[in-house]
Amino acid sequence: MRLIFAGTPEFAARALEALIAAGHQIALVLTQPDRPAGRGMKLQHSAVKAVAQAHGIPVFQPEKLRDAANHEPIRQAAADLMVVAAYGLILPQAVLDLPARGCVNIHASLLPRWRGAAPIQRAIEAGDTQTGVTIMQMEAGLDTGPMLLTESLKVDAGDTAASLHDRLAEQGARLIVAALSRLDALTPVTQPEAGVAYARKIDKAEAQLDWHHPAEILARKIRAFNPFPGVTLPLGNDTVKVWSATAVPGQGTPGTILAADAGGIVVACREGALCITELQKPGGRRVSSVDFLCGHALTPV
Repeated sequence: MRLIFAGTPEFAARALEALIAAGHQIALVLTQPDRPAGRGMKLQHSAVKAVAQAHGIPVFQPEKLRDAANHEPIRQAAADLMVVAAYGLILPQAVLDLPARGCVNIHASLLPRWRGAAPIQRAIEAGDTQTGVTIMQMEAGLDTGPMLLTESLKVDAGDTAASLHDRLAEQGARLIVAALSRLDALTPVTQPEAGVAYARKIDKAEAQLDWHHPAEILARKIRAFNPFPGVTLPLGNDTVKVWSATAVPGQGTPGTILAADAGGIVVACREGALCITELQKPGGRRVSSVDFLCGHALTPV
């Protein structure tokens, strides 16, 4: 098929690579504008742009698509279909109508659960044991369109957002190729009204640990926010990032250090305790709790 592909991060890049490998003609790639990133805040292009450039595919990077002038490159591409994956811009109805067969989306959840921007993180944070990928027809609503193909995936007990992302990205890439290979045979299924949940965008303000929550909830949050934005913990004059922790038995005033030894830094929560095993100081690298304690003596109460 002659396709337009719209996407930005690594999740989308893997799908683009799979579509190219499957022999589809990618007439145009839409991706977010280059953004400053890293310590030097140099402009960096997206993972999808890197794949497009490697294959000599034209790239279009509009700031927004509500302006009708930005629709012209999409119209000129004369695509059969647009495939969208984690693009990051809202597609107005006028854009959705441009490809001859409309637009389909690769969404990293089992819809209607976790519509929205952060389905991978919210699934882990909520303690879901199953997630997956949905290939859906796009409409003006937020991930509300009819479903064409779904496939579930187990969420492992130790999954972080990074590890689950990688498995879902491979699943999504495989599933979109499968869907396009038999697009005419797929029957659109309206999403049920029951079970709708929204995966709101991750806000850095959510990142700080609050010991007045149960330890199990905090442990899930640490996994869900790994690698971005990372969960933070005030410690003296520093704000330390916590990368790995588990819920363990224990009780005490929330925030009280119950133990600090080779087994980890154990802190009392509203229910149970959190055993922290990997941390990172500002400007430093990730270290085990043992190495961290060598430079930061913490005294259990």
